[in-house]
Amino acid sequence: MQFPNGTVQECILLGFEVGKLQRLLILTFFTLLYMLAMAENITIITLVVLDTHLARLPMYILLSNFSWLEICYVNTTMPRMLLDLALSNKIISFSSCFLQFYIFFSLGSTECFFLSSMALDRYLAICHPLRYPQIMSPNFCYVLITASWVLGFLASIIPVTLIAKMSFCGPNIIDHFLCDAGTILALACPPIPKAPIISLIFVDVVVILGNIVFVVLSYGSVIVTLMKNSSKGNRVKSFSTISFHLLVVTLFYGPLAGIYVKPGVADSNVTKMVALCYSAITPFLNPMIYCLRNDQVKEALLRLWRRKAVFLKSKIDREKKRKGTGNI
Repeated sequence: MQFPNGTVQECILLGFEVGKLQRLLILTFFTLLYMLAMAENITIITLVVLDTHLARLPMYILLSNFSWLEICYVNTTMPRMLLDLALSNKIISFSSCFLQFYIFFSLGSTECFFLSSMALDRYLAICHPLRYPQIMSPNFCYVLITASWVLGFLASIIPVTLIAKMSFCGPNIIDHFLCDAGTILALACPPIPKAPIISLIFVDVVVILGNIVFVVLSYGSVIVTLMKNSSKGNRVKSFSTISFHLLVVTLFYGPLAGIYVKPGVADSNVTKMVALCYSAITPFLNPMIYCLRNDQVKEALLRLWRRKAVFLKSKIDREKKRKGTGNI
């Protein structure tokens, strides 16, 4: 990507300005968190791919692709952050910084559309159960998935292009562990044009608030339907499922709205903590909230384990038979 004339060629990510012991503790904690988040999301994808029952259910088609999104999300920020903590290498080229901003911003928009797709799935399943199998076919699920990815990355094209045309004079010190909209704009030469900021805020408001409204209306309709039509036992079970979905939505939109609806307003330390929530902690919590506490997922894990045990047993039996034949 070509940028206009400016003095910023490299940036210094300050990250976490702490002592050596605290740095080691932070590195250890987030390395474990990163590994667990990767393992959880890979497990969900593997289960849905290998288990024929889950692979036919719309919710799990969406969730497996949501897990892939979380893997992309966490790999956009965490490896660089861990490398900086381990090696104290705080220098990043401006083009790499800008690329991280674009990908991170686009993945955040994509997650907004994914959460709306999953809210639509729950709305149709509970409010229109008779039409649900016809509407939420696997093909329609893949349409929703494709639309989420395309809209997520297209939504950021205009503000990112306008920001890329700005001149960047520095100072080149970024008081953060990643490059996002606020940190990039802080490097711009004054006076900062209004068009990039207006387009950025407009896209943020439309994507974030638009999807929040859709999610709230969808789950609101679900709750009303459950209150009217469900028996007490089914109502408790359904509310338990919906509460997990709402928890994921809250974990994502709470921090995201505070940072991106009004970028640059919060204190830098608060901004770092909030960014950690939705870039590292949320991808770790989401699989546990959505899937790993789910009975269908537990049953799929047992089926996969049994299949593996049968496969290993048959392999051992074949090996014993081969050795017995060889001895004869």
